[in-house]
Amino acid sequence: AVVAHVVASGAGFVEDLDESFKENRKDDIWLVDFYAPWCGHCKKLEPVWNEVGIEMRNMGSPVKVGKMDATSFSSIASEFGVRGYPTIKLLKGDLAYNYRGPRTKDDIIEFANRVAGPLIRPLPSQHMFEHVQKRHRVLFVYVGGESPLKEKYIEVASELIVYTYFFSASEDVLPEYVTLPELPAVMVFKDGTYFVYDEYEDGDLSSWINRERFQGYLHVDGFTLYELGDTGKLVAIAVIDDKNSSVEHTRLKSIIQEVARDYRDHFHRDFQFGHMDGNDYINSLLMDDLTIPTIVVLNTSNQQYFLPDRHIESTEDMVQFINNILDGTAEAQGGDGLLQRIKRIIYDAKSTIVSVFKSSPLLGCFLFGLPLGVISIMCYGICTADTEGEVFEHEGAKKESGDRELTDEGSEEEQEEEKNGKYTELSDGELKQKDIMEKKKD
Repeated sequence: AVVAHVVASGAGFVEDLDESFKENRKDDIWLVDFYAPWCGHCKKLEPVWNEVGIEMRNMGSPVKVGKMDATSFSSIASEFGVRGYPTIKLLKGDLAYNYRGPRTKDDIIEFANRVAGPLIRPLPSQHMFEHVQKRHRVLFVYVGGESPLKEKYIEVASELIVYTYFFSASEDVLPEYVTLPELPAVMVFKDGTYFVYDEYEDGDLSSWINRERFQGYLHVDGFTLYELGDTGKLVAIAVIDDKNSSVEHTRLKSIIQEVARDYRDHFHRDFQFGHMDGNDYINSLLMDDLTIPTIVVLNTSNQQYFLPDRHIESTEDMVQFINNILDGTAEAQGGDGLLQRIKRIIYDAKSTIVSVFKSSPLLGCFLFGLPLGVISIMCYGICTADTEGEVFEHEGAKKESGDRELTDEGSEEEQEEEKNGKYTELSDGELKQKDIMEKKKD
């Protein structure tokens, strides 16, 4: 009852938006949930969204929290590029930022605070630097004065602020263990160390930041895997059961962690490492039933995947498996070809039907049984109508044929009379001939 009361009261901190929002929104920063009343995911998000409204109000955030029925105000939703439900956007001036992370209160609030603040946050002291470093697992820092590199850094920050934080600092603010070959410089701090951007080795700054915005080793879920698709990296995953503490599960996880840490310089440009809890998501992705624990390497750009051809016993085995993928000797499975697309359609349809029947058999019978029944009745009606038409046409043709016969030859009575008439005519002739013969005889 207390939870229900809190959630209900939270609705008071979330504003219901209408068509007037389009004209008034630029005066404030808005975090908006575009939803559809019939959407199940939207209904699941609603209590979380009310909690977000409460938290943002309590912390004194300048961000206002609202929600809009995108089906009732479709023109406004379309103007903001809403194509699915629910869609979460932070609207800041003329800019609209999409949220693609997990739909939890803490993740949504962090996104709102990050995007609503300045693109580049200054770090004026070592104490502030240490404080920020403790709070963020990954942070990018620009060091130096005005330069073309700083202009590019600001440009990239405006694009990728939805994913990570961007800071600036002077050289004397950095920790003592940091050494820079030259200034200005862009650095990333993560995994207990730091890496400096090198234009000649790392290429475009935007691509480098996009690749480096993840830790070297991750707990991978569906949202993370979706974001990793933007990096262009292959994803090496240990598929395990986190609740299972057996030697095999912990061993495969440790192997992936060791490769991510000890072979970073060899593989970090091409590979992302992590583990996934359970095989449900990976089975639906690969359209296969993987036995856990196991290791799989995913190519999110073309939906290919690689499975080791032998059991991974050590770090050396995993390194050899990765090298085989890089040199093309490992066999790729899956892909996005025509046959795989057809297989995907069939698999998704089958999975949908099975999941509906498992969750609610009566609903499944109604959703799939009723249309099949209607189609069957329609087919039966069409077939029956054709048969009756053929019988009617046959009888009509038979009747017309009978009429033609009667017209050409006359009725049976007329034929009988004609036959009798012929007999009558023949009899009179015979009588006349007999009279003539008798006269001649006389």
